[in-house]
Amino acid sequence: METLQRALEPYRHFDPAGWISLFRFLPVWAGLLATGVGVAMLLRGGGALFRAVAGPLGLVIGQIWIGPLAARLGFATQQQQIALGASALLCVLGFVVPASTVFFGFGIPIGLVAANLAGPDWLLGFVPAFIVGGALGVVLERPVSVLLASLSGGWLVLIGLMSGLWPFLPSLVERLAGLWPAAVSVASCFAVAGFGYQMFVLPPPEKRAELKREKAMAKRAADEKKALEKRWASYTKQSGKE
Repeated sequence: METLQRALEPYRHFDPAGWISLFRFLPVWAGLLATGVGVAMLLRGGGALFRAVAGPLGLVIGQIWIGPLAARLGFATQQQQIALGASALLCVLGFVVPASTVFFGFGIPIGLVAANLAGPDWLLGFVPAFIVGGALGVVLERPVSVLLASLSGGWLVLIGLMSGLWPFLPSLVERLAGLWPAAVSVASCFAVAGFGYQMFVLPPPEKRAELKREKAMAKRAADEKKALEKRWASYTKQSGKE
């Protein structure tokens, strides 16, 4: 867990070069796994797969933001323990209630921005902004979940590819890591492509569920028609013999 906290430490503030350095903490197999998960998130992460995405995202949210939040609330000495417990709780909540990840993932950063603007009375700025931001995220769950999945997927694909290629093409990967605007641009292109595909090409979950129901009803109707024709043919055959 200590290694995970060190790897995620740059994500607590604006440090793009530190964000990219996450690939150094991953072995090749983990990089390949991250790439596969990232591709799945880009293609289906905003739909039924978001439940699998929301759990790990809850864990990351807890590791990145809950610790500093606890410190500002006066629990600096228990910051690590609180972050660990909150991460586990948010991870479980994400798997059980995916909307909770959207609420905290949207509400906490908006609340922290408002708290910084509020100055000394940061709690008065954080609480309402956190609630409003989280509620807004839940109301816009479909586009927000697709956006979160696409951003996470694009970043995982980038970090996973860099980790997987590092032992084989070290100079190329180090050059990309040194040019963080280029690396962020690559991940952004992945995210934009994934967001566009899921929002404008892939049918929404409700539409897919409706198509699935219609297909099941059509199959059941066809089976009933076939069974009726079979019974009618059998009845006709017996009547002909008599």
